[in-house]
Amino acid sequence: MDLGLKGKNAVVTGGSRGLGAAIAEVLASEGMNVVLVARDKQALEENAASLRARHGIRAVPHAADLTSIPEIERAAAAAAAELGTVDLLVNSAGATKRGDFFALTDADWESGFGLKFFGAMRMSRALWPSLKQSRGAIVNIVGVGARMPSADFTIGGSVNAAFLHFTKALSTIGTRDGVRVNAINPGVFETGRLQQSLRSAAEQAGVPIAQAADVLLSKMGVPRFGKPEEVARLVAYLASEHAAYMNGAAIEIDGGSQRNI
Repeated sequence: MDLGLKGKNAVVTGGSRGLGAAIAEVLASEGMNVVLVARDKQALEENAASLRARHGIRAVPHAADLTSIPEIERAAAAAAAELGTVDLLVNSAGATKRGDFFALTDADWESGFGLKFFGAMRMSRALWPSLKQSRGAIVNIVGVGARMPSADFTIGGSVNAAFLHFTKALSTIGTRDGVRVNAINPGVFETGRLQQSLRSAAEQAGVPIAQAADVLLSKMGVPRFGKPEEVARLVAYLASEHAAYMNGAAIEIDGGSQRNI
């Protein structure tokens, strides 16, 4: 299927590793130019160079701390300057700390909301004029924790629930302005964060970490973990005109682990 993305322009936060890097890879393979935003300058530069070499597109790294309002504003301005116009924003940055509720500090909560929620909100606000001009799209990478409360994921679940609410509210503004805003809720994927999930599963089950994968898969009721490119292909679809009637959606991609209606 030709997604019609060639020559269009995307900004991907969290583009240095994990799902963000996989999303940038698939978008570049579809012919999109990308600006990658994250803290790790070296990883961004390496990813951008690889995308340029393999796909012949423009790939621009921009190191920024997305908890900082001035740095977000600079990143948005740099993206607009580099690309001319922005057709797609993918908010993929942000990880939240797991752990016993009573051991989590105020700083842990502030960090969780500061990067994932406020970073996405501020980047969306900063790039909205360009997205409105291009009649573009925003895809927010949220997480199934938004709808599956867990005692050791109080920060992440709360952040994700707020993020889904924000997605739906912003999509209403997008109806007026011609910007589609959708969310993807990934389950457990084969990224660096999987190790954190495996450690948590091992502690809860009282088993060695080598057995944690089987324990976690059994608990989820699925045969395997997701592959990052599976989320990335869904992002590309949502960015395309094939998804022109999708706005305010929150799509689970979790192998069927979430069974609520």
